[in-house]
Amino acid sequence: MPREMTELLTHPAVELAELIRAGEVRARELVEAALTQIEARKDLNAFTLVDAEGALAAAEAIQPGDPRPFAGVPLAIKELNAVSGQPLTMGSGLFGDFRPSYDAYVVRRLRDAGFISVGRTAAPEFGIVPVTEPRRFGPTRNPWDPARTPGGSSGGAAAAVAAGILPVAQGSDGGGSIRIPAACCGLVGLKPSRGRVSSGPDLGDSFLSVNGMLTRTVADTAAILDVLAGYEVGDATWAPPPTEPFAHAATRPPRPLKIALTIASPLGTPVDPLNASAARDAATLLASLGHTVEEVTPPAWESTELLPFFMVLWAGGIAAMTRWGAQITGRAPAPALVEPLTWMFYEQGTTLTAADYMGAMAQLQGHARQLIGFFETYDLLLTPTLAQRPLPIGELNTCGENPLAEFQKAALFTPYTAVFNVTGQPAISLPLYQGTDGLPLAIQLVGPPLGEGLLLQVAAQLEAAHPWADRRP
Repeated sequence: MPREMTELLTHPAVELAELIRAGEVRARELVEAALTQIEARKDLNAFTLVDAEGALAAAEAIQPGDPRPFAGVPLAIKELNAVSGQPLTMGSGLFGDFRPSYDAYVVRRLRDAGFISVGRTAAPEFGIVPVTEPRRFGPTRNPWDPARTPGGSSGGAAAAVAAGILPVAQGSDGGGSIRIPAACCGLVGLKPSRGRVSSGPDLGDSFLSVNGMLTRTVADTAAILDVLAGYEVGDATWAPPPTEPFAHAATRPPRPLKIALTIASPLGTPVDPLNASAARDAATLLASLGHTVEEVTPPAWESTELLPFFMVLWAGGIAAMTRWGAQITGRAPAPALVEPLTWMFYEQGTTLTAADYMGAMAQLQGHARQLIGFFETYDLLLTPTLAQRPLPIGELNTCGENPLAEFQKAALFTPYTAVFNVTGQPAISLPLYQGTDGLPLAIQLVGPPLGEGLLLQVAAQLEAAHPWADRRP
Protein backbone atom coordinates (compact mmCIF):
# COMPACT_ATOMS: atom_id res chain seq x y z
CA MET A 1 0.00 0.00 0.00
CA PRO A 2 1.55 3.39 -1.01
CA ARG A 3 2.55 5.47 1.97
CA GLU A 4 0.66 8.48 0.63
CA MET A 5 -2.59 6.50 0.71
CA THR A 6 -2.23 5.49 4.36
CA GLU A 7 -1.19 9.06 5.13
CA LEU A 8 -4.52 10.24 3.69
CA LEU A 9 -6.29 8.39 6.49
CA THR A 10 -5.09 11.09 8.90
CA HIS A 11 -6.74 13.82 6.81
CA PRO A 12 -10.19 15.21 7.67
CA ALA A 13 -13.18 13.21 6.48
CA VAL A 14 -14.64 16.27 4.73
CA GLU A 15 -11.43 16.56 2.70
CA LEU A 16 -11.38 12.86 1.80
CA ALA A 17 -15.00 13.05 0.65
CA GLU A 18 -14.11 15.91 -1.70
CA LEU A 19 -11.20 13.93 -3.17
CA ILE A 20 -13.45 10.94 -3.81
CA ARG A 21 -16.21 13.11 -5.26
CA ALA A 22 -13.71 14.73 -7.63
CA GLY A 23 -12.32 11.35 -8.72
CA GLU A 24 -8.84 12.12 -7.38
CA VAL A 25 -8.99 9.17 -4.96
CA ARG A 26 -11.02 5.98 -5.25
CA ALA A 27 -13.08 4.85 -2.28
CA ARG A 28 -11.67 1.34 -2.66
CA GLU A 29 -8.13 2.68 -2.27
CA LEU A 30 -9.01 4.36 1.02
CA VAL A 31 -10.81 1.30 2.34
CA GLU A 32 -7.88 -0.94 1.36
CA ALA A 33 -5.53 1.46 3.15
CA ALA A 34 -7.69 1.30 6.29
CA LEU A 35 -7.75 -2.50 6.19
CA THR A 36 -3.96 -2.53 5.78
CA GLN A 37 -3.60 -0.25 8.80
CA ILE A 38 -5.90 -2.42 10.89
CA GLU A 39 -3.64 -5.38 10.19
CA ALA A 40 -0.48 -3.36 10.85
CA ARG A 41 -1.76 -2.09 14.21
CA LYS A 42 -3.18 -5.29 15.64
CA ASP A 43 -1.06 -4.56 18.70
CA LEU A 44 -3.58 -1.90 19.71
CA ASN A 45 -6.48 -4.39 19.79
CA ALA A 46 -8.83 -1.63 18.68
CA PHE A 47 -11.21 -3.84 16.66
CA THR A 48 -13.50 -6.67 17.67
CA LEU A 49 -14.60 -7.39 14.09
CA VAL A 50 -13.24 -6.48 10.65
CA ASP A 51 -15.66 -6.61 7.72
CA ALA A 52 -13.19 -6.46 4.83
CA GLU A 53 -15.49 -8.13 2.31
CA GLY A 54 -18.47 -5.91 3.06
CA ALA A 55 -16.38 -2.72 3.14
CA LEU A 56 -14.66 -3.44 -0.18
CA ALA A 57 -17.97 -4.27 -1.85
CA ALA A 58 -19.49 -1.00 -0.61
CA ALA A 59 -16.43 0.93 -1.78
CA GLU A 60 -16.67 -0.53 -5.28
CA ALA A 61 -20.14 0.98 -5.61
CA ILE A 62 -18.90 4.53 -4.93
CA GLN A 63 -18.43 6.58 -8.10
CA PRO A 64 -16.99 10.09 -8.65
CA GLY A 65 -19.65 12.75 -8.27
CA ASP A 66 -21.55 10.89 -5.55
CA PRO A 67 -23.55 13.70 -3.90
CA ARG A 68 -23.65 12.17 -0.41
CA PRO A 69 -21.57 14.26 2.02
CA PHE A 70 -19.18 11.45 3.05
CA ALA A 71 -19.41 8.99 0.14
CA GLY A 72 -16.55 6.50 0.30
CA VAL A 73 -14.99 7.64 3.59
CA PRO A 74 -14.11 4.69 5.88
CA LEU A 75 -15.09 4.58 9.53
CA ALA A 76 -15.96 1.99 12.19
CA ILE A 77 -18.94 1.46 14.49
CA LYS A 78 -18.60 1.09 18.24
CA GLU A 79 -19.28 -2.36 19.70
CA LEU A 80 -22.35 -1.10 21.59
CA ASN A 81 -24.40 -0.16 18.50
CA ALA A 82 -26.47 -2.58 16.44
CA VAL A 83 -25.34 -3.33 12.88
CA SER A 84 -27.58 -5.67 10.93
CA GLY A 85 -26.06 -9.14 10.55
CA GLN A 86 -22.99 -8.41 12.68
CA PRO A 87 -22.42 -9.61 16.26
CA LEU A 88 -23.64 -7.22 18.95
CA THR A 89 -21.65 -8.43 21.96
CA MET A 90 -21.77 -5.34 24.21
CA GLY A 91 -18.19 -6.36 25.02
CA SER A 92 -19.59 -9.23 27.08
CA GLY A 93 -19.71 -12.99 27.05
CA LEU A 94 -23.38 -12.81 28.00
CA PHE A 95 -24.45 -11.77 24.49
CA GLY A 96 -22.52 -14.56 22.76
CA ASP A 97 -22.66 -13.97 19.00
CA PHE A 98 -26.12 -12.40 18.90
CA ARG A 99 -26.67 -10.80 15.49
CA PRO A 100 -29.47 -8.21 15.24
CA SER A 101 -31.47 -7.97 12.05
CA TYR A 102 -31.53 -4.16 12.12
CA ASP A 103 -29.24 -1.14 12.22
CA ALA A 104 -29.20 1.40 15.00
CA TYR A 105 -30.53 4.66 13.56
CA VAL A 106 -27.14 6.30 14.02
CA VAL A 107 -25.59 3.52 11.90
CA ARG A 108 -28.23 3.95 9.21
CA ARG A 109 -27.64 7.71 9.08
CA LEU A 110 -23.88 7.25 8.71
CA ARG A 111 -24.40 4.73 5.91
CA ASP A 112 -26.93 6.99 4.19
CA ALA A 113 -24.31 9.77 4.28
CA GLY A 114 -21.97 7.51 2.31
CA PHE A 115 -19.62 6.36 5.06
CA ILE A 116 -18.26 2.82 4.71
CA SER A 117 -17.85 0.80 7.89
CA VAL A 118 -14.78 -1.43 8.01
CA GLY A 119 -15.77 -3.10 11.28
CA ARG A 120 -16.50 -2.75 14.98
CA THR A 121 -14.35 -1.03 17.60
CA ALA A 122 -13.80 -2.27 21.13
CA ALA A 123 -15.61 -1.03 24.25
CA PRO A 124 -15.63 -2.14 27.89
CA GLU A 125 -18.39 -4.53 28.93
CA PHE A 126 -21.71 -2.64 28.62
CA GLY A 127 -19.69 0.58 28.32
CA ILE A 128 -19.53 0.92 32.09
CA VAL A 129 -16.00 2.19 32.76
CA PRO A 130 -13.62 4.82 31.26
CA VAL A 131 -11.05 2.23 30.16
CA THR A 132 -11.40 -0.37 27.40
CA GLU A 133 -10.25 -3.71 28.80
CA PRO A 134 -13.17 -6.13 28.49
CA ARG A 135 -12.57 -9.68 29.67
CA ARG A 136 -14.00 -11.01 26.40
CA PHE A 137 -11.63 -9.17 24.05
CA GLY A 138 -8.70 -8.03 26.18
CA PRO A 139 -7.26 -4.52 26.60
CA THR A 140 -7.21 -1.89 23.88
CA ARG A 141 -4.03 0.18 23.96
CA ASN A 142 -3.29 3.87 23.52
CA PRO A 143 -1.23 4.67 20.37
CA TRP A 144 0.60 7.38 22.32
CA ASP A 145 1.78 4.85 24.92
CA PRO A 146 0.68 1.21 24.54
CA ALA A 147 1.12 0.69 28.29
CA ARG A 148 -1.76 3.11 28.91
CA THR A 149 -5.48 3.13 28.26
CA PRO A 150 -7.03 4.95 25.30
CA GLY A 151 -9.93 5.68 27.64
CA GLY A 152 -13.46 4.39 27.40
CA SER A 153 -15.97 3.50 26.65
CA SER A 154 -15.26 4.51 23.04
CA GLY A 155 -11.65 3.42 23.49
CA GLY A 156 -11.35 1.30 20.35
CA ALA A 157 -12.75 4.14 18.25
CA ALA A 158 -10.29 6.66 19.68
CA ALA A 159 -7.31 4.32 19.32
CA ALA A 160 -8.19 3.67 15.66
CA VAL A 161 -8.38 7.36 14.78
CA ALA A 162 -5.33 8.39 16.80
CA ALA A 163 -3.25 5.62 15.22
CA GLY A 164 -4.13 6.75 11.70
CA ILE A 165 -6.21 3.67 10.92
CA LEU A 166 -9.32 5.76 10.22
CA PRO A 167 -10.08 9.46 9.75
CA VAL A 168 -13.11 9.28 12.10
CA ALA A 169 -14.98 6.66 14.15
CA GLN A 170 -18.39 6.47 15.78
CA GLY A 171 -18.71 6.60 19.56
CA SER A 172 -21.26 7.16 22.31
CA ASP A 173 -21.17 9.04 25.61
CA GLY A 174 -23.16 8.08 28.71
CA GLY A 175 -20.78 9.50 31.32
CA GLY A 176 -17.90 10.86 29.27
CA SER A 177 -17.37 7.96 26.88
CA ILE A 178 -16.55 10.17 23.87
CA ARG A 179 -14.77 12.98 25.71
CA ILE A 180 -12.58 10.71 27.87
CA PRO A 181 -11.03 8.70 25.01
CA ALA A 182 -10.71 11.89 22.96
CA ALA A 183 -8.67 13.37 25.82
CA CYS A 184 -6.54 10.25 26.23
CA CYS A 185 -5.79 9.98 22.49
CA GLY A 186 -5.47 13.60 21.36
CA LEU A 187 -8.75 13.91 19.45
CA VAL A 188 -11.85 16.08 19.26
CA GLY A 189 -14.78 14.56 21.14
CA LEU A 190 -18.20 16.22 21.29
CA LYS A 191 -21.06 15.00 23.46
CA PRO A 192 -24.13 16.51 21.79
CA SER A 193 -27.14 17.78 23.72
CA ARG A 194 -29.62 15.29 25.13
CA GLY A 195 -32.04 14.31 22.36
CA ARG A 196 -29.90 15.74 19.57
CA VAL A 197 -29.14 12.29 18.12
CA SER A 198 -31.73 9.50 18.18
CA SER A 199 -31.13 6.46 20.39
CA GLY A 200 -33.51 4.33 18.31
CA PRO A 201 -34.71 1.83 17.58
CA ASP A 202 -33.71 0.12 20.82
CA LEU A 203 -34.50 3.14 23.02
CA GLY A 204 -37.14 5.84 22.73
CA ASP A 205 -34.68 8.15 24.46
CA SER A 206 -31.81 8.07 26.96
CA PHE A 207 -31.39 10.31 29.97
CA LEU A 208 -27.61 9.90 30.00
CA SER A 209 -26.23 8.54 26.72
CA VAL A 210 -25.95 10.14 23.29
CA ASN A 211 -24.15 9.09 20.10
CA GLY A 212 -21.41 11.06 18.38
CA MET A 213 -17.99 10.80 16.73
CA LEU A 214 -14.27 10.80 17.45
CA THR A 215 -12.47 13.09 14.98
CA ARG A 216 -9.26 15.06 14.46
CA THR A 217 -10.89 18.38 13.56
CA VAL A 218 -13.75 20.58 14.66
CA ALA A 219 -14.96 20.85 11.05
CA ASP A 220 -15.39 17.07 10.86
CA THR A 221 -17.23 17.01 14.17
CA ALA A 222 -19.62 19.75 13.04
CA ALA A 223 -20.29 18.28 9.59
CA ILE A 224 -20.96 14.78 10.96
CA LEU A 225 -23.27 16.18 13.66
CA ASP A 226 -25.37 17.58 10.80
CA VAL A 227 -25.66 13.99 9.51
CA LEU A 228 -26.53 12.44 12.88
CA ALA A 229 -28.84 15.08 14.35
CA GLY A 230 -32.58 15.00 14.00
CA TYR A 231 -35.83 13.42 15.05
CA GLU A 232 -36.64 9.81 14.21
CA VAL A 233 -40.16 8.41 14.24
CA GLY A 234 -40.96 7.11 17.70
CA ASP A 235 -38.36 9.14 19.61
CA ALA A 236 -39.74 9.92 23.06
CA THR A 237 -37.82 13.19 23.35
CA TRP A 238 -35.79 15.20 20.87
CA ALA A 239 -33.86 18.43 20.60
CA PRO A 240 -35.34 21.10 18.31
CA PRO A 241 -33.42 21.57 15.05
CA PRO A 242 -30.64 24.19 15.01
CA THR A 243 -31.21 27.55 13.37
CA GLU A 244 -28.40 26.78 10.88
CA PRO A 245 -26.29 23.74 9.98
CA PHE A 246 -23.59 23.04 12.56
CA ALA A 247 -20.97 23.01 9.80
CA HIS A 248 -21.91 26.61 8.92
CA ALA A 249 -21.94 27.72 12.54
CA ALA A 250 -18.43 26.35 13.08
CA THR A 251 -17.04 28.62 10.35
CA ARG A 252 -18.15 31.84 12.04
CA PRO A 253 -16.09 33.48 14.80
CA PRO A 254 -17.92 33.73 18.11
CA ARG A 255 -18.90 37.00 19.71
CA PRO A 256 -16.90 37.98 22.83
CA LEU A 257 -18.05 35.60 25.54
CA LYS A 258 -18.10 35.42 29.31
CA ILE A 259 -16.47 32.11 30.23
CA ALA A 260 -16.21 30.49 33.65
CA LEU A 261 -13.06 28.55 34.53
CA THR A 262 -13.34 25.79 37.11
CA ILE A 263 -10.40 23.62 38.14
CA ALA A 264 -11.93 21.97 41.20
CA SER A 265 -13.24 18.44 40.68
CA PRO A 266 -17.04 18.13 40.98
CA LEU A 267 -16.41 15.31 43.47
CA GLY A 268 -13.86 17.27 45.49
CA THR A 269 -11.13 14.83 44.44
CA PRO A 270 -7.47 15.58 43.53
CA VAL A 271 -6.55 17.01 40.12
CA ASP A 272 -3.24 16.28 38.38
CA PRO A 273 -1.16 19.49 38.02
CA LEU A 274 -0.71 18.94 34.26
CA ASN A 275 -4.45 18.70 33.73
CA ALA A 276 -5.06 21.79 35.83
CA SER A 277 -2.38 23.75 33.97
CA ALA A 278 -3.96 22.87 30.62
CA ALA A 279 -7.24 24.48 31.67
CA ARG A 280 -5.47 27.58 32.99
CA ASP A 281 -3.43 27.88 29.78
CA ALA A 282 -6.63 27.55 27.76
CA ALA A 283 -8.17 30.33 29.84
CA THR A 284 -5.23 32.58 28.99
CA LEU A 285 -5.59 31.72 25.31
CA LEU A 286 -9.33 32.45 25.36
CA ALA A 287 -8.68 35.81 27.04
CA SER A 288 -6.16 36.67 24.31
CA LEU A 289 -8.89 35.94 21.75
CA GLY A 290 -11.15 38.60 23.27
CA HIS A 291 -13.20 36.61 25.78
CA THR A 292 -13.65 37.36 29.47
CA VAL A 293 -12.61 34.44 31.66
CA GLU A 294 -13.31 34.26 35.39
CA GLU A 295 -12.33 31.45 37.75
CA VAL A 296 -15.42 30.51 39.73
CA THR A 297 -17.08 27.50 41.33
CA PRO A 298 -20.53 26.67 39.93
CA PRO A 299 -23.37 26.10 42.40
CA ALA A 300 -23.65 22.60 43.88
CA TRP A 301 -20.36 21.76 42.16
CA GLU A 302 -18.15 20.07 44.72
CA SER A 303 -20.49 17.39 46.02
CA THR A 304 -20.09 13.68 46.73
CA GLU A 305 -23.90 13.30 46.71
CA LEU A 306 -24.15 13.10 42.92
CA LEU A 307 -22.26 9.82 42.46
CA PRO A 308 -24.63 7.52 44.44
CA PHE A 309 -27.65 8.78 42.50
CA PHE A 310 -25.79 8.38 39.23
CA MET A 311 -24.91 4.82 40.23
CA VAL A 312 -28.61 4.06 40.81
CA LEU A 313 -29.32 5.01 37.20
CA TRP A 314 -26.38 2.94 36.00
CA ALA A 315 -27.48 -0.03 38.09
CA GLY A 316 -31.02 0.12 36.73
CA GLY A 317 -29.76 0.38 33.15
CA ILE A 318 -27.24 -2.44 33.54
CA ALA A 319 -29.81 -4.71 35.15
CA ALA A 320 -32.15 -4.09 32.21
CA MET A 321 -29.33 -4.69 29.71
CA THR A 322 -28.32 -7.92 31.45
CA ARG A 323 -31.89 -9.20 31.37
CA TRP A 324 -32.15 -8.26 27.69
CA GLY A 325 -28.97 -10.19 26.94
CA ALA A 326 -30.28 -13.18 28.82
CA GLN A 327 -33.58 -12.99 26.97
CA ILE A 328 -32.11 -12.93 23.47
CA THR A 329 -29.59 -15.71 24.19
CA GLY A 330 -31.85 -17.88 26.34
CA ARG A 331 -29.32 -17.97 29.18
CA ALA A 332 -30.06 -16.96 32.75
CA PRO A 333 -27.88 -14.13 34.13
CA ALA A 334 -24.93 -15.61 36.00
CA PRO A 335 -21.59 -14.32 37.38
CA ALA A 336 -19.69 -16.49 34.90
CA LEU A 337 -21.24 -14.65 31.95
CA VAL A 338 -20.40 -11.08 32.99
CA GLU A 339 -17.54 -9.34 34.74
CA PRO A 340 -17.66 -8.86 38.53
CA LEU A 341 -18.22 -5.10 38.21
CA THR A 342 -21.17 -5.71 35.88
CA TRP A 343 -22.55 -8.35 38.25
CA MET A 344 -22.31 -5.90 41.15
CA PHE A 345 -24.43 -3.38 39.26
CA TYR A 346 -26.82 -6.09 38.11
CA GLU A 347 -27.44 -7.28 41.67
CA GLN A 348 -27.90 -3.71 42.85
CA GLY A 349 -30.25 -2.96 39.96
CA THR A 350 -32.46 -5.96 40.61
CA THR A 351 -33.06 -4.82 44.20
CA LEU A 352 -34.12 -1.30 43.22
CA THR A 353 -37.75 -0.31 43.40
CA ALA A 354 -39.40 2.03 40.95
CA ALA A 355 -39.46 4.59 43.75
CA ASP A 356 -35.68 4.23 44.23
CA TYR A 357 -35.06 4.83 40.54
CA MET A 358 -37.46 7.76 40.22
CA GLY A 359 -36.14 9.28 43.43
CA ALA A 360 -32.57 9.18 42.13
CA MET A 361 -33.72 10.70 38.85
CA ALA A 362 -35.44 13.53 40.70
CA GLN A 363 -32.32 14.23 42.75
CA LEU A 364 -30.17 14.36 39.63
CA GLN A 365 -32.65 16.61 37.85
CA GLY A 366 -32.66 18.97 40.81
CA HIS A 367 -28.87 19.09 40.75
CA ALA A 368 -28.99 19.73 37.01
CA ARG A 369 -31.35 22.70 37.42
CA GLN A 370 -28.91 24.40 39.79
CA LEU A 371 -25.99 23.90 37.44
CA ILE A 372 -27.84 24.91 34.28
CA GLY A 373 -28.97 28.08 36.03
CA PHE A 374 -25.30 29.00 36.27
CA PHE A 375 -25.32 29.47 32.48
CA GLU A 376 -27.60 32.49 32.83
CA THR A 377 -24.47 34.33 33.99
CA TYR A 378 -21.80 32.63 31.86
CA ASP A 379 -21.83 31.59 28.20
CA LEU A 380 -19.46 28.63 28.57
CA LEU A 381 -17.69 26.64 31.26
CA LEU A 382 -14.04 25.59 30.92
CA THR A 383 -12.62 22.64 32.90
CA PRO A 384 -9.94 19.99 32.52
CA THR A 385 -11.37 16.96 30.72
CA LEU A 386 -9.62 14.48 33.02
CA ALA A 387 -8.40 14.69 36.61
CA GLN A 388 -5.59 12.20 36.03
CA ARG A 389 -3.26 11.27 33.19
CA PRO A 390 -4.34 8.24 31.06
CA LEU A 391 -4.31 5.24 33.38
CA PRO A 392 -1.87 2.35 32.98
CA ILE A 393 -3.43 -0.79 31.51
CA GLY A 394 -4.76 -2.88 34.39
CA GLU A 395 -5.03 0.02 36.84
CA LEU A 396 -8.83 -0.16 36.76
CA ASN A 397 -9.73 -3.85 36.90
CA THR A 398 -13.39 -4.68 36.26
CA CYS A 399 -12.63 -8.25 37.30
CA GLY A 400 -11.02 -7.27 40.60
CA GLU A 401 -12.00 -8.62 44.01
CA ASN A 402 -13.60 -5.32 45.10
CA PRO A 403 -15.75 -4.05 42.19
CA LEU A 404 -16.97 -0.97 44.06
CA ALA A 405 -13.40 0.15 44.78
CA GLU A 406 -12.57 -0.30 41.09
CA PHE A 407 -15.55 1.81 40.04
CA GLN A 408 -14.48 4.52 42.48
CA LYS A 409 -11.16 4.66 40.60
CA ALA A 410 -13.19 5.67 37.55
CA ALA A 411 -14.64 8.61 39.49
CA LEU A 412 -11.14 9.76 40.50
CA PHE A 413 -10.00 9.56 36.87
CA THR A 414 -12.95 11.28 35.20
CA PRO A 415 -14.98 13.45 37.61
CA TYR A 416 -15.64 16.29 35.11
CA THR A 417 -17.62 14.48 32.44
CA ALA A 418 -20.65 12.59 33.81
CA VAL A 419 -22.22 15.67 35.40
CA PHE A 420 -22.99 17.01 31.92
CA ASN A 421 -24.67 13.79 30.89
CA VAL A 422 -26.93 14.50 33.87
CA THR A 423 -27.60 18.10 32.81
CA GLY A 424 -27.93 17.11 29.14
CA GLN A 425 -25.73 20.00 27.99
CA PRO A 426 -23.33 19.75 25.05
CA ALA A 427 -19.68 19.39 26.04
CA ILE A 428 -16.53 19.00 23.96
CA SER A 429 -13.01 17.77 24.72
CA LEU A 430 -10.24 19.50 22.77
CA PRO A 431 -6.61 18.24 22.58
CA LEU A 432 -5.11 21.70 22.92
CA TYR A 433 -1.80 20.68 24.45
CA GLN A 434 0.73 17.90 24.94
CA GLY A 435 2.01 17.16 28.43
CA THR A 436 5.61 16.93 29.54
CA ASP A 437 4.92 13.19 29.81
CA GLY A 438 4.44 13.08 26.02
CA LEU A 439 0.71 12.31 26.28
CA PRO A 440 -2.16 14.48 25.00
CA LEU A 441 -3.46 17.11 27.39
CA ALA A 442 -7.08 18.12 26.90
CA ILE A 443 -9.57 20.68 28.10
CA GLN A 444 -13.36 20.51 28.23
CA LEU A 445 -15.75 23.26 27.17
CA VAL A 446 -19.39 23.04 28.20
CA GLY A 447 -22.13 24.98 26.42
CA PRO A 448 -25.63 26.05 27.39
CA PRO A 449 -28.50 23.67 26.65
CA LEU A 450 -28.76 23.12 22.88
CA GLY A 451 -25.61 25.26 22.49
CA GLU A 452 -23.57 23.07 20.12
CA GLY A 453 -23.27 25.87 17.57
CA LEU A 454 -21.64 28.26 20.04
CA LEU A 455 -19.46 25.48 21.41
CA LEU A 456 -18.22 24.57 17.92
CA GLN A 457 -17.48 28.21 17.11
CA VAL A 458 -15.20 28.57 20.13
CA ALA A 459 -13.63 25.16 19.50
CA ALA A 460 -12.81 26.18 15.92
CA GLN A 461 -11.37 29.46 17.16
CA LEU A 462 -9.08 27.61 19.58
CA GLU A 463 -8.11 25.13 16.88
CA ALA A 464 -7.06 27.96 14.57
CA ALA A 465 -5.10 29.70 17.34
CA HIS A 466 -3.37 26.58 18.61
CA PRO A 467 -3.60 23.79 15.97
CA TRP A 468 -3.43 20.16 16.99
CA ALA A 469 -4.48 18.04 13.98
CA ASP A 470 -0.90 17.35 12.84
CA ARG A 471 0.19 16.17 16.30
CA ARG A 472 0.62 12.39 16.03
CA PRO A 473 1.72 9.53 18.28
